[in-house]
This record gives sequence, C-alpha cells and structure tokens, in this order.
Amino acid sequence: MGLIIPLTSNPSLTRGEGRKAKMEKNFILAGFGGQGILLAGTILANAFMLEGKNVTWYPCYGAEMRGGTVNCEIVVSDTEVSSVHKQDTDYALVLNQQSFDRFIKRVKQGGTIIANSTLVAETKPRNDINYVFAPMGKIANELGTSKITNVVALGVLSAACKIPKDTLEMGIEKVLGQKKKDLLPLNLKALNTGSEFVLPCC
Repeated sequence: MGLIIPLTSNPSLTRGEGRKAKMEKNFILAGFGGQGILLAGTILANAFMLEGKNVTWYPCYGAEMRGGTVNCEIVVSDTEVSSVHKQDTDYALVLNQQSFDRFIKRVKQGGTIIANSTLVAETKPRNDINYVFAPMGKIANELGTSKITNVVALGVLSAACKIPKDTLEMGIEKVLGQKKKDLLPLNLKALNTGSEFVLPCC
C-alpha cells in the first residue's frame, strides 16, 4: 500500500517571477524490511526540504514487511512536483538482490542504479544505464553495526549523485536530533564514510 506525503510546497519556488528551466529528480530507495529504507527515505526527503525544494515522499509497505521488499520514492523539484509516482526513476538505491532485480527495470535510460555489493551481485544486465556498486553492508559492519547500512548508503548516494553531504547531515539531524540524539554521532560517521568511498567508473 502507498501513502503520498508532500513534505513541502515552497511558494517562493512555485510562484516566483520568471520561469527557469525545471529541475526535477526522482529517487527510489529499496531493500528488505528491517534495513531502514523508510528511515533513509525520510532523511533524504527532509534534507531536500531543508534546502527549500518541493518534495514528495511515497513509501510502499504493509504486506511487504520484515524480510520482504520495502521501498519508497522521493521526487524533488525546484518548482511544483509534476507527479508523485513516476514510471521511471533517475536514481535507484538498492540494498539487496531482490530489490536490484525488481527496480533496475524502473531506471530511465541514462539513469543510475546504486547497489549494496555486500548483498548484490555486481552484474550489469542493461547497457543504457550507469552502475555504482559499493560494499555498504561491509562498511557498516566495520563501523560497528549493520543497522547503519542505510545511512552508509545515503553517503554513497551523495557521492554518486553529487548531493552535498552537508545537506544530508541536516536531514539526519532533523530526523534523529529530537528523539535519538545519542545515535547522531554514529550516523553522521556512517554518512561521512559512505560519502568518501572511492566510486568506481560507471
């Protein structure tokens, strides 16, 4: 089941004078239940929101519980979001093999799939998209716990998509800062470590 949550609609962007070329990007984050996919999506969406962008966050869950595939879509735009649920995506961040196999079909031509090579085989079944493989689970374990694989993944995403790391740091602080301040240092370290992973050539 899906729930569409528009996190912001910035009037200064949607009704500003003079129309500029529209920037709109779509992200899919996917993994199995328990990998923190929805939390990662919340962090990413809030990070864009804090930049003043228009954002929608569309999580899919319910029947797909722990052990099954869980995913969410984030659309970010500097004007009004044209559609909250798109057929194709610019970037797919996948943490397990099942998600890789399912969502590689949704990556648009010229788009990028970013995969956790700890659990995903480094294969390239399509030749019209870009691939980034990073051992996100291994990196998380080296930092002390697999529970931060999702945040390591956001760090890799920031490097692959050229999202400023400071933007994602703001998202982490916004989402975790009020109720889980004790988790901030480790999660910020996970983000930083993921962002410093040397990306292979796509």
